[in-house]
Amino acid sequence: MENKKIIVGLDIGTTKVLALVGKKNDQGNVDILGIGKAVSEGVVRGVITNLDKTVIAIRQAIKQAEESSGIDIRVVNVGIAGRHIKSSVHHGSITRERGDEEITIADVKRLTNDMYKILLPPGSEIIHVLPQNYMVDYEADIKDPVGMTGVRLEADFQVITAQTSAINNVHKCTKRADLEIAELILEPIASSLAILSEEEKEAGVCLVDIGGGTIEIAIFYDSIIRHTAVIPFGGNTITADIKTGFQVMEYQAELLKKQFGKAIIEEANQEEIVSIPGLRNRPPKEVSVRNLAHIIEARMEEIIEMIHTEIIISGFHNKLAAGIVITGGGSQLKSLKKLFEYITGLDTRIGYPNELLDKNNIEEVKNPMCATGIGLVLAGFKEVDERENAYQKAKANLKNSVKQSLKKEKQGIDLFRRILNKTKGLLIDDYEDQSN
Repeated sequence: MENKKIIVGLDIGTTKVLALVGKKNDQGNVDILGIGKAVSEGVVRGVITNLDKTVIAIRQAIKQAEESSGIDIRVVNVGIAGRHIKSSVHHGSITRERGDEEITIADVKRLTNDMYKILLPPGSEIIHVLPQNYMVDYEADIKDPVGMTGVRLEADFQVITAQTSAINNVHKCTKRADLEIAELILEPIASSLAILSEEEKEAGVCLVDIGGGTIEIAIFYDSIIRHTAVIPFGGNTITADIKTGFQVMEYQAELLKKQFGKAIIEEANQEEIVSIPGLRNRPPKEVSVRNLAHIIEARMEEIIEMIHTEIIISGFHNKLAAGIVITGGGSQLKSLKKLFEYITGLDTRIGYPNELLDKNNIEEVKNPMCATGIGLVLAGFKEVDERENAYQKAKANLKNSVKQSLKKEKQGIDLFRRILNKTKGLLIDDYEDQSN
């Protein structure tokens, strides 16, 4: 039973493959038992392009996670991302036989399952069906129809699809690594579980997960996910710009970005110079931190404008009371928060996945880079909790049903006894009358 309550999240990213082993403690928080990390060389912009290299990275990450946690890992929750992810809104409806009976969870599930039958473009597959608002007998804007009465049940759904080939590659890689997928989850949805509070989701918030190859966006309003999008740029794009601009090696460009990079030019010291070791038999190269900021700001402005455009397209730009929350490895770029606020006009904060983590967890997992991995673990616990709640509810319903049956049976026996006694009394009276 204890092993069933241990969840493993596997984040197959563009720059890294991260495996996290989590367990819930008595306080309901997550205790990360083990962590494994490997360099990802077979993924480009969130999509697996080299199966062999990806399998090697997965095995390395899983092995490290097993050694640090002492758990034999066989089942994982996996995230999926990439520019092939599409989101669209569809309307569905069902007609119930009895309008005087209460709408049940089974009715809602039947309506949701019908969405998986919609016609899709060739090569696409549904990964999530997310309800927006329900309608019962044309009464609109209902959050939860269960318990209401009505004949016609309708809803708008956000249907998220992915390329079948991309999904198949994820399954192939995990299978070759001797793993089984419990759930395949869109990465920004997973990250939202680790980063966003319920208050932020209700007030209206845009989650921006900045990864190495892609940026994932998820917009919440009134506690419902309203819009998702993927932008095919990320931290690696900025690294490539630095590499080209200063004619340095890629790893040197990455170090420059992480250690000295700033997203706003004015915050960079004009006189600060960084010396980079030259290639073989060549002198060191000097890089101006100010010029470095020029390159970073130019690219980040372009990326933030694209994010802002997605927010406007969603129709929720003026409804985001909680503003923007940025997370992922790219969110750690200095001055990025200020640049987001300057361009979008929305309050912005950096999202750290600390709120639901046990206080004794190692500092490494309290990093925005681990947000998706922790979210995948939390998604697993959410599914376990929902199954447990459904089981307890079914058990309680069965118990009530048995009680009602026994009560009716007792009432039937009592009625039979009363009839029997009355009949017996009539027979005795009749016998006495005949005797007289």
